[in-house]
Amino acid sequence: MTGHLDGMQVQCFKVGAFDVNAYVVTDPSTGASAIIDTGETRELIQRIQALPQVPDIRMILLTHTHLDHAGALAYLQEVWDVPTYMPKDDKPLFVTLPMQGTMFGMPQLNRPCGRIDHEIEDGFTVQLGETTLRFLATPGHTPGQGCWHDDTDIVVGDTLFAGSIGRTDFPLSSPAQAVESLRRLCSLPPELRVWSGHGPMTTIGRELATNPFLGYLRRERGITGPPGLRWAPGT
Repeated sequence: MTGHLDGMQVQCFKVGAFDVNAYVVTDPSTGASAIIDTGETRELIQRIQALPQVPDIRMILLTHTHLDHAGALAYLQEVWDVPTYMPKDDKPLFVTLPMQGTMFGMPQLNRPCGRIDHEIEDGFTVQLGETTLRFLATPGHTPGQGCWHDDTDIVVGDTLFAGSIGRTDFPLSSPAQAVESLRRLCSLPPELRVWSGHGPMTTIGRELATNPFLGYLRRERGITGPPGLRWAPGT
Protein backbone atom coordinates (compact mmCIF):
# COMPACT_ATOMS: atom_id res chain seq x y z
CA MET A 1 0.00 0.00 0.00
CA THR A 2 1.35 3.41 -0.96
CA GLY A 3 0.06 6.90 -0.35
CA HIS A 4 1.31 10.09 -2.03
CA LEU A 5 -1.32 12.67 -2.85
CA ASP A 6 0.43 15.60 -1.25
CA GLY A 7 2.89 15.70 1.61
CA MET A 8 5.27 12.82 2.22
CA GLN A 9 5.19 9.51 0.36
CA VAL A 10 4.12 6.62 2.57
CA GLN A 11 4.90 2.99 1.70
CA CYS A 12 3.34 0.31 3.91
CA PHE A 13 4.81 -3.18 4.33
CA LYS A 14 2.80 -5.82 6.20
CA VAL A 15 5.40 -8.09 7.78
CA GLY A 16 6.00 -10.75 10.40
CA ALA A 17 3.86 -13.13 12.41
CA PHE A 18 1.58 -10.32 13.62
CA ASP A 19 0.89 -8.74 10.21
CA VAL A 20 2.31 -5.50 11.55
CA ASN A 21 2.45 -2.48 9.26
CA ALA A 22 5.98 -1.12 8.95
CA TYR A 23 6.45 2.04 6.94
CA VAL A 24 8.95 3.83 4.76
CA VAL A 25 8.12 7.52 4.55
CA THR A 26 9.91 9.68 1.99
CA ASP A 27 10.33 13.40 1.51
CA PRO A 28 9.25 13.94 -2.12
CA SER A 29 11.65 16.85 -2.70
CA THR A 30 14.89 15.14 -1.66
CA GLY A 31 14.15 11.41 -1.56
CA ALA A 32 15.30 11.21 2.06
CA SER A 33 13.46 8.33 3.76
CA ALA A 34 12.75 7.04 7.25
CA ILE A 35 11.64 3.63 8.46
CA ILE A 36 8.83 3.74 11.02
CA ASP A 37 8.59 0.52 13.05
CA THR A 38 10.41 -2.68 12.17
CA GLY A 39 8.44 -5.90 12.43
CA GLU A 40 10.14 -8.70 14.36
CA THR A 41 11.99 -10.54 11.54
CA ARG A 42 14.30 -9.66 8.67
CA GLU A 43 11.35 -9.52 6.29
CA LEU A 44 11.22 -5.72 6.15
CA ILE A 45 14.86 -5.58 5.07
CA GLN A 46 14.18 -8.05 2.28
CA ARG A 47 11.06 -6.20 1.13
CA ILE A 48 12.81 -2.81 1.04
CA GLN A 49 15.88 -4.17 -0.74
CA ALA A 50 13.63 -5.79 -3.36
CA LEU A 51 12.10 -2.46 -4.38
CA PRO A 52 12.95 -1.23 -7.90
CA GLN A 53 14.59 1.78 -6.28
CA VAL A 54 15.95 1.21 -2.77
CA PRO A 55 15.06 4.21 -0.56
CA ASP A 56 17.72 6.46 0.90
CA ILE A 57 17.17 5.52 4.55
CA ARG A 58 18.28 8.33 6.87
CA MET A 59 16.70 7.33 10.19
CA ILE A 60 14.59 4.76 12.05
CA LEU A 61 11.61 5.97 14.08
CA LEU A 62 9.63 3.88 16.57
CA THR A 63 6.02 4.46 17.59
CA HIS A 64 6.39 2.08 20.54
CA THR A 65 8.44 -0.95 21.51
CA HIS A 66 6.31 -4.07 21.49
CA LEU A 67 8.27 -6.83 19.76
CA ASP A 68 6.25 -6.66 16.53
CA HIS A 69 7.08 -2.95 16.18
CA ALA A 70 10.68 -2.90 17.45
CA GLY A 71 11.90 -6.49 17.52
CA ALA A 72 13.83 -6.29 14.25
CA LEU A 73 15.65 -3.08 15.15
CA ALA A 74 19.02 -4.78 15.62
CA TYR A 75 18.64 -6.50 12.24
CA LEU A 76 17.81 -3.24 10.48
CA GLN A 77 20.76 -1.50 12.07
CA GLU A 78 23.09 -4.09 10.56
CA VAL A 79 22.00 -2.76 7.15
CA TRP A 80 21.20 0.89 7.89
CA ASP A 81 23.49 2.35 10.54
CA VAL A 82 21.37 5.48 10.99
CA PRO A 83 20.05 7.45 13.98
CA THR A 84 17.21 5.72 15.80
CA TYR A 85 14.51 7.54 17.76
CA MET A 86 12.40 5.98 20.53
CA PRO A 87 9.70 7.45 22.80
CA LYS A 88 11.45 8.02 26.12
CA ASP A 89 8.57 6.69 28.20
CA ASP A 90 8.72 3.35 26.37
CA LYS A 91 12.22 2.54 27.61
CA PRO A 92 10.95 0.24 30.42
CA LEU A 93 9.18 -1.81 27.74
CA PHE A 94 12.05 -1.62 25.23
CA VAL A 95 14.51 -3.23 27.65
CA THR A 96 12.20 -6.27 27.90
CA LEU A 97 12.63 -7.19 24.21
CA PRO A 98 14.99 -10.08 25.10
CA MET A 99 12.09 -11.60 27.06
CA GLN A 100 8.95 -10.17 25.44
CA GLY A 101 8.42 -13.29 23.38
CA THR A 102 8.41 -15.37 26.54
CA MET A 103 6.04 -12.87 28.22
CA PHE A 104 3.54 -13.42 25.39
CA GLY A 105 4.04 -17.19 25.29
CA MET A 106 6.30 -17.18 22.19
CA PRO A 107 9.89 -17.50 23.44
CA GLN A 108 11.14 -17.98 19.88
CA LEU A 109 10.37 -14.28 19.35
CA ASN A 110 12.69 -12.98 22.07
CA ARG A 111 14.89 -10.35 20.41
CA PRO A 112 17.96 -8.21 21.14
CA CYS A 113 17.22 -4.59 21.92
CA GLY A 114 19.20 -2.85 19.21
CA ARG A 115 20.64 0.65 19.65
CA ILE A 116 18.70 3.77 20.61
CA ASP A 117 20.36 7.09 19.77
CA HIS A 118 17.63 9.51 20.84
CA GLU A 119 14.93 9.18 23.49
CA ILE A 120 12.25 11.66 22.53
CA GLU A 121 9.16 13.25 24.09
CA ASP A 122 5.94 14.91 22.99
CA GLY A 123 6.48 17.77 20.55
CA PHE A 124 9.86 16.56 19.31
CA THR A 125 10.52 17.26 15.63
CA VAL A 126 12.95 15.70 13.20
CA GLN A 127 13.85 16.96 9.74
CA LEU A 128 13.60 14.45 6.90
CA GLY A 129 14.82 16.33 3.86
CA GLU A 130 12.35 19.20 3.52
CA THR A 131 9.65 17.37 5.50
CA THR A 132 9.25 18.10 9.21
CA LEU A 133 8.02 15.09 11.17
CA ARG A 134 6.44 15.80 14.54
CA PHE A 135 6.03 13.38 17.43
CA LEU A 136 2.66 13.33 19.18
CA ALA A 137 2.64 11.36 22.43
CA THR A 138 -0.45 9.13 22.69
CA PRO A 139 0.22 6.84 25.66
CA GLY A 140 -2.19 4.12 26.69
CA HIS A 141 -1.37 1.07 24.61
CA THR A 142 2.15 1.47 26.00
CA PRO A 143 3.60 4.19 28.26
CA GLY A 144 5.40 5.89 25.39
CA GLN A 145 3.17 5.06 22.43
CA GLY A 146 3.18 7.95 20.01
CA CYS A 147 2.61 9.07 16.43
CA TRP A 148 4.81 10.60 13.72
CA HIS A 149 3.15 13.07 11.37
CA ASP A 150 3.38 15.92 8.92
CA ASP A 151 0.45 18.04 7.73
CA THR A 152 -1.21 15.32 5.63
CA ASP A 153 -0.29 11.90 7.07
CA ILE A 154 0.14 10.41 10.53
CA VAL A 155 1.66 7.04 11.44
CA VAL A 156 -0.06 6.11 14.70
CA GLY A 157 1.35 2.73 15.73
CA ASP A 158 -1.27 0.93 17.82
CA THR A 159 -3.09 4.05 19.07
CA LEU A 160 -5.95 3.85 16.57
CA PHE A 161 -7.07 1.41 13.89
CA ALA A 162 -9.76 1.48 11.23
CA GLY A 163 -12.79 0.59 13.35
CA SER A 164 -10.85 -0.17 16.52
CA ILE A 165 -8.14 0.96 18.94
CA GLY A 166 -5.00 -0.54 20.46
CA ARG A 167 -5.41 -2.95 23.35
CA THR A 168 -5.09 -1.54 26.85
CA ASP A 169 -4.97 -4.80 28.82
CA PHE A 170 -1.26 -5.49 28.36
CA PRO A 171 1.38 -5.00 31.06
CA LEU A 172 2.19 -1.25 31.27
CA SER A 173 -0.99 -0.32 29.35
CA SER A 174 -3.39 2.32 30.70
CA PRO A 175 -7.02 2.62 29.58
CA ALA A 176 -7.28 6.04 31.24
CA GLN A 177 -4.31 7.34 29.26
CA ALA A 178 -5.73 5.86 26.06
CA VAL A 179 -9.01 7.75 26.59
CA GLU A 180 -7.12 11.04 26.80
CA SER A 181 -4.76 10.17 23.95
CA LEU A 182 -7.60 9.38 21.56
CA ARG A 183 -9.28 12.64 22.55
CA ARG A 184 -6.06 14.47 21.65
CA LEU A 185 -5.40 12.52 18.45
CA CYS A 186 -8.92 13.13 17.20
CA SER A 187 -8.49 16.87 17.65
CA LEU A 188 -6.19 16.84 14.62
CA PRO A 189 -7.64 17.78 11.20
CA PRO A 190 -10.30 15.29 10.03
CA GLU A 191 -8.69 14.90 6.60
CA LEU A 192 -5.42 13.65 8.08
CA ARG A 193 -4.61 10.21 6.64
CA VAL A 194 -4.08 7.67 9.42
CA TRP A 195 -1.59 4.84 8.89
CA SER A 196 -2.03 2.29 11.68
CA GLY A 197 0.15 -0.47 13.05
CA HIS A 198 -2.31 -3.07 11.76
CA GLY A 199 -5.03 -2.94 9.12
CA PRO A 200 -5.90 -0.44 6.39
CA MET A 201 -5.34 3.29 6.11
CA THR A 202 -8.15 5.51 7.37
CA THR A 203 -8.68 9.17 8.31
CA ILE A 204 -9.26 11.01 11.56
CA GLY A 205 -12.68 12.15 10.33
CA ARG A 206 -13.82 8.68 9.31
CA GLU A 207 -12.89 7.17 12.67
CA LEU A 208 -14.41 10.02 14.62
CA ALA A 209 -17.69 9.48 12.78
CA THR A 210 -17.86 5.67 12.86
CA ASN A 211 -15.35 3.99 15.20
CA PRO A 212 -17.29 2.13 17.94
CA PHE A 213 -14.59 2.96 20.50
CA LEU A 214 -14.94 6.70 19.92
CA GLY A 215 -18.60 7.11 20.88
CA TYR A 216 -17.57 9.20 23.90
CA LEU A 217 -15.90 11.71 21.59
CA ARG A 218 -18.99 11.92 19.39
CA ARG A 219 -21.11 12.65 22.46
CA GLU A 220 -18.66 15.29 23.67
CA ARG A 221 -18.56 17.01 20.29
CA GLY A 222 -22.19 16.62 19.26
CA ILE A 223 -21.32 14.43 16.26
CA THR A 224 -24.07 12.26 14.84
CA GLY A 225 -23.12 8.59 14.76
CA PRO A 226 -23.34 5.27 16.59
CA PRO A 227 -23.28 5.53 20.40
CA GLY A 228 -20.27 3.27 20.61
CA LEU A 229 -18.83 1.00 23.27
CA ARG A 230 -18.06 1.84 26.88
CA TRP A 231 -14.59 0.33 27.15
CA ALA A 232 -13.02 2.42 29.91
CA PRO A 233 -14.11 4.88 32.61
CA GLY A 234 -15.18 8.09 30.93
CA THR A 235 -16.28 6.49 27.69
